[in-house]
Amino acid sequence: MPTTVESSSDASGLRVTVLVTRWYGEVVGRLRDAAVATLLEGGVADADITVVEVPGAYELPQAAGWVARAADADAIVALGCVIRGETAHFDYVAGACCEGLMQVALETGIPVGLGVITAETQAQADARSGEATGKGGNKGIEAAEAALQMALTYRALEERRKP
Repeated sequence: MPTTVESSSDASGLRVTVLVTRWYGEVVGRLRDAAVATLLEGGVADADITVVEVPGAYELPQAAGWVARAADADAIVALGCVIRGETAHFDYVAGACCEGLMQVALETGIPVGLGVITAETQAQADARSGEATGKGGNKGIEAAEAALQMALTYRALEERRKP
């Protein structure tokens, strides 16, 4: 019978950094508020949540890499918004952001929850940052839940390794 590793739901002691972008401040503010509320509901202490503002989505991987390498967090939640414009800028920024965040997670072992909205319109961004019942739900909640679950899974796997 295979061994199943089950993670605890006790997030006490976990330190989480929430990275937020300045662009599309209203959208990102809603993502941030939902993510922080989700972390608190999940058991992360208020004092163990750090919110860091960065200029834009392109800078999220840079900040995530710094936080992860500094061993300053057990999980990172990256929140931002990129809305398509008239040029290819959207494609470059969104792609670099997502690939960079995954690279940080893979290279450092610190989970990164992806809460970066990539939308065609402001209305789509609003729908994905509003109430949890909006189209696709609030991406801040989803990113915080993913980062928290991965941190708890890593904790459980590490406990299994102890003699």
